[in-house]
Amino acid sequence: MPPARYFVFGLCLALTALALILTLSVSGHFLLPFLALFGFSVVGIRDLIQKRHSVLRNYPLIGHFRFMFEAIRPEMRQYFFESNQDGVPFAREKRSLVYDRAKNIEGNKPFGTEYNVYANDYAWVNHSMAPKGGPGKPHADPLSDQRLRVTIGGPDCLQPYSASIFNISAMSFGSLSANAVLALNTGAKRGNFAHDTGEGSVSRYHKRGGGDLIWEIGSGYFGCRAEDGGFDPAKFEKQAADPQVRMIEVKLSQGAKPGHGGVLPAAKVTAEIAEARGIPMGKDCISPSAHPAFSTPTELMVFIGDLRRLSKGKPVGFKLCLGHKWEFMAIVKAMLETRIVPDFIVVDGAEGGTGAAPLEFTNRLGTPLRQGLAFVHNTLVGAGLRDHVKIGASGKLISAFDISEALCLGADWANSARGFMFALGCIQSQSCHTNRCPVGVATQDPQRQKALDVPDKATRVANFHRNTVKALMEFAEASGLDTPKNFRPEHVYLREGHRAVLPASAALDWLKPGDLLTGADIPGFSTYWAMADARSFAPVKSVEEARDERHGVAGR
Repeated sequence: MPPARYFVFGLCLALTALALILTLSVSGHFLLPFLALFGFSVVGIRDLIQKRHSVLRNYPLIGHFRFMFEAIRPEMRQYFFESNQDGVPFAREKRSLVYDRAKNIEGNKPFGTEYNVYANDYAWVNHSMAPKGGPGKPHADPLSDQRLRVTIGGPDCLQPYSASIFNISAMSFGSLSANAVLALNTGAKRGNFAHDTGEGSVSRYHKRGGGDLIWEIGSGYFGCRAEDGGFDPAKFEKQAADPQVRMIEVKLSQGAKPGHGGVLPAAKVTAEIAEARGIPMGKDCISPSAHPAFSTPTELMVFIGDLRRLSKGKPVGFKLCLGHKWEFMAIVKAMLETRIVPDFIVVDGAEGGTGAAPLEFTNRLGTPLRQGLAFVHNTLVGAGLRDHVKIGASGKLISAFDISEALCLGADWANSARGFMFALGCIQSQSCHTNRCPVGVATQDPQRQKALDVPDKATRVANFHRNTVKALMEFAEASGLDTPKNFRPEHVYLREGHRAVLPASAALDWLKPGDLLTGADIPGFSTYWAMADARSFAPVKSVEEARDERHGVAGR
């Protein structure tokens, strides 16, 4: 007797035979049922003889339900089972916050918080008994109020840029659809904030929107790429002269996939992508893991100096997800030796994720934002350079608290990518890499992106920015501050274990200006500083050698 798991398949075969007999002997009306049952029978036979899926060989026909339920599992979970705090990478509460602010809907919530305020990872900002804002007092204008803007540009910058305290993080045309890029940039124009191009360079859709651009230059040098894939100074100079380009950002790494290059297959290189990136059609487009234009920290600083000169003094900086600490310290040592200092540094947390990446890269590579941001800030302070370099932060920053925490930990401004994607209508289907984005945001399918109405979404992008910055200002005023720029480590509180509650000023280490230059023994910093050399990204000493040297100095 055949196993019970074959019952449905056997029944299907029997009904197919019966339908065939009835069709031939009784009436042609049984033809359609016969064809349907015959089709199922063919599928069942195929399931039995195929060798790819063991489930289908053991469970012909009914085994397909497993794949069907697996396919709709994310949607079932999102719409029917997840709570307001369960969704990942962004909880439903966070997504709803963006949707409401983008639609100008009041974001007040009744009946108290749903967070477990005693959880180990809970953080908060304390309020003041002498708040600055409140009903009846004038509201800050997000478009022009200097309390909500940051001037970026060091001593060698000839064209400093007044940036909003909250901007659009890097997302490339090619990853995003044409309509998405146009809506983002149009919204940035209306809201007077900046739009980072991503490493895909400046496209016609960025230019059409007219908003301020941060031109990101990755290892593929798109927009300034020579025929051999290297950097072309003449092309860069021409692109940088565009008045819409306000800053230039060299991408060293990103939180979604630090240390990982990429290949855009020839089949995906459309005419518009080729135009924006300055690459030929019909050929694979390679972005190497490392920059060909420099191989040492000193060469990186020289490269930044060249970009500043070629751009006629526009702010030039770099973005990184913090990796080996001695490598960043080597860059800082190169700043000291060459006297070439970037105008800004953007710290991308490992929790960043608009770029699709291998699972191990997404989950287990790179430093999270809180730790990376504090380290970068402290290193610049310890080297006496912090006053000359502005710091941006990116990595799951959506709410006023998210931005406030980043400012407390050393940032001067914040960027958001997925927050603005939600403002465009993203529903977190996590199908960005499939070219089948259901809302037309992350796709190059012409039909799918038509669903994204540019005027409506541009308004929502501007609304989200305005309402978030307004909430940030109110949050700062409730903390007794005149501006969010006055947030300091002592304002944000972190729970350390089950009992200790400490402000970030006590929970984390904070250096004083010039500390690293004194030779003092500073736990968490001095060892890596001794390992760093401006002429190499590789450590010049092992951890043990650096520790021995440090203790020897301390002993004398």
